[in-house]
Amino acid sequence: MPPRFYVDQPLGPSSSEPSELSLPPSAARHVQVLRLQPGSPLTLFDGSGAEWQAEVLAMGRSEVRVHLQARQLVQRELRQHITLALAMPANDRMDGVVEKATELGGSAVQPLMSERSVLRLSGERAEKKQAHWRGVAIAAAEQCGRTRIPEIGAVQSLASWLAGLGPQPATQRRWLLSPTAAQPLQALAAAQAEASHTLVLSGPEGGLSPAEEDAAEVGMLMVKVSTVPYRVVFTMVVVCAKLVCVTVEEEEENEEGKEEDDDAAEEEDVDDDEQF
Repeated sequence: MPPRFYVDQPLGPSSSEPSELSLPPSAARHVQVLRLQPGSPLTLFDGSGAEWQAEVLAMGRSEVRVHLQARQLVQRELRQHITLALAMPANDRMDGVVEKATELGGSAVQPLMSERSVLRLSGERAEKKQAHWRGVAIAAAEQCGRTRIPEIGAVQSLASWLAGLGPQPATQRRWLLSPTAAQPLQALAAAQAEASHTLVLSGPEGGLSPAEEDAAEVGMLMVKVSTVPYRVVFTMVVVCAKLVCVTVEEEEENEEGKEEDDDAAEEEDVDDDEQF
């Protein structure tokens, strides 16, 4: 399988007219690190939902030119949008959340700071971390075959993020994860599978403060996740994976139902033809 590279520029809508382009610096460096040569095949994507088969034309010290051969529309995204909002864990564990959320099909990751957060970022440091996490998402998308890059939100406080949420759309469900909640994740994920967007909020490993939990609970349903001790990274991956499983199962059931309806329609057509 040819290596895949994300190109941070529109590659164009046309699939009938091959074209040439110089890869942006990040993709060019990646090609050079892999020691690809003129004639080597590769796959490019720009985050629009399509991918392009391409071929290396020329390699320079800082420039790599490629020939776009064909554009292919591929459907690898989940029907349901999943947003993970979490108080940032310390050290580099946020990288793991972004990586696994991307691989599982998540749509967005929102880094937050709560009263009990250990990691606190602002200004240039926060912007650099956001860019770093976007790079983690891009690398994961290149490896797992996704054609869209999850949105990585700017670091902000939990209070300001909650204030900016706005009214809850009818097709969206909002969950606040808590080890003390009454509603189990298993039942809720299956019972509300018709939602097209799930927003999941998690506090830090020390939990949200009582005031923060009260503020979040106003617009969210508290959901119990049985992970003892509570670990943010593991919990968010478990919740995302469960949502993915439910979504995929529903899509498969819908597809089977559609096939059964098509078969029934074909049988009716045959019976009508036999009557004549």
